[in-house]
Amino acid sequence: MWNIPNTLTTFRLLLIPVFAVVFYLPYSWAFFAAAFIFWLASVTDILDGYLARKLEQSTPFGAFLDPVADKVMVSVALVILATHYDNYFITISAVVIISREIVISALREWMAEQGKRGSVAVSWLGKFKTAAQMLAIIGLIWQLSDWMTMLSYALLAIATLLTLVSMIQYLYAAKGELTNS
Repeated sequence: MWNIPNTLTTFRLLLIPVFAVVFYLPYSWAFFAAAFIFWLASVTDILDGYLARKLEQSTPFGAFLDPVADKVMVSVALVILATHYDNYFITISAVVIISREIVISALREWMAEQGKRGSVAVSWLGKFKTAAQMLAIIGLIWQLSDWMTMLSYALLAIATLLTLVSMIQYLYAAKGELTNS
C-alpha cells in the first residue's frame, strides 16, 4: 500500500492544512509561500498518477485516495479564496466547481456499483479544466500583480465553464443508466 504514488498522494493531503495556515500568516511572503505549497501539491497530483502507471504501482487505495486528495485540496483553496476576495465571481465559481466535484464523485460511485465506471472515466476536457483551475488558483493565491490576478480571473472563468461542460458530458454519458434505474 505504501508505494511512491500513494506516499505522494498522502503528502498532498498533509499539505492542505499547511497551505491554509500559511495563507493566513501576517507576513509579506505568505501569499507566495501558500501559492508555492499549492503548486507543489498540484505537481504531486501529476506525479502520483504518472508514477502509478509507469512503475505499475496502481492500488485500490491509491485509486480511492487520489481523487479525494484532489477534491479536498481544490475545495479548501476555493473556499479560502472566496472568503479572501469576497466577491460574487469567485464565490459562484467556487460553488459551481465544488458542486460539480460532489455530483461527479457520486455519479462515478453509482456507476461503479452498476459496473459501468468506464463510461464516466476522466476525459481530456476534465484534464484541461483541472489545468486551468490549478493555474487560476495559484495566481489568485499569489497575487503577484494586477495582470496576474486578471489572468487568474480569466482562467477561473474558463475552468468554471469547462466544469459545467464536463459535468454535462459526464451526465450525458451516464444518461442511459440514470434513466433506466
